[in-house]
Amino acid sequence: MKRLLLLLAALFMLSAQSEPILVPEVSQHDVQVRQGFVGTELLLFGAILDPTGARAGQEYDIVVVLKGPTEPITVREKERFGPIWVNATNTAFRSAPSFFAVASSAPIPDIVDERTAAIYELGLDYLQLSPTGAIDPEEQTRFTDGLVDLRGRMGLYKQDPGGVQISEQVLYQARISLPSNVQTGTYTAETFAITRGRVIASAIAEVEVRKVGFERFVEIFAQRQSLLYGLLAVLMSVGMGWIAGRLFALI
Repeated sequence: MKRLLLLLAALFMLSAQSEPILVPEVSQHDVQVRQGFVGTELLLFGAILDPTGARAGQEYDIVVVLKGPTEPITVREKERFGPIWVNATNTAFRSAPSFFAVASSAPIPDIVDERTAAIYELGLDYLQLSPTGAIDPEEQTRFTDGLVDLRGRMGLYKQDPGGVQISEQVLYQARISLPSNVQTGTYTAETFAITRGRVIASAIAEVEVRKVGFERFVEIFAQRQSLLYGLLAVLMSVGMGWIAGRLFALI
C-alpha cells in the first residue's frame, strides 16, 4: 500500500512537471500620471516553454486580460418623460473593474467554450459583476451590458480578438492602450495559454498606475483633508464666477 501511494505521488509530480511554463512580462511596471497625461501603451509579452526550458511541444492560443482596480458602482437607467430624461431604475454592483481589456490570438469562441470563458472572464461577454441585492437575471444582464457599453465608449473596456501575435509557438506579444482617464492603483495583467479548449498555463504580472507631481499632491490633500478640500473647491468656484461676472460687466 505504501509503495502504491509513493508511485501515485511520483506520477502526479511527473504529470505536473510536464505542463508548460508561462513567462510573462510588461514593458512598464510603473505608469506615472502627470499633468497633461494623454495615456500610454503597454506592451505585454513573454514566452511559453516546457519544464526543461525548451520550446513547448504543442500549439496553443494566448489570451491576455488586463484589469484595473475594482470599485463599487451604481448603474442608473434613464427614461424620457416629455422633453427631459430622468433617472428611472438602478442597480448597484459590489465591485466592477475600473479598466478591463482583453487581447487574444483568435476570437474567444474559437478558443474555449462558454463555461471556460466565464470561469476565467475571457472577454467582455463573460465579465462577472455581483449585484448588491436580489435582481432579476434579465435585468442584471441589461445593466451589465449598459455598464460595458458606457465604459467601452470611454475607452475603459475593450476587446481585441486578434491583438496577440505568436511567433514560432514560443514568443507572444500584445499591445493594450491605457487612456488618459484611467484610475490610479494596481493593475493585473493575467496571461492564459490555451490548447484544445483547456487552460494549460497562466501567470500574472502587475502594473502600478500612480499620480506624481502636483496631481499627486492634490490627490493626497483631497483624501486626508476632504472637508478643507471641499471648502476650497467651493470658494474657488465662487471666486471664478465672481471674476467672470466682473469681466462681462466691463465688456
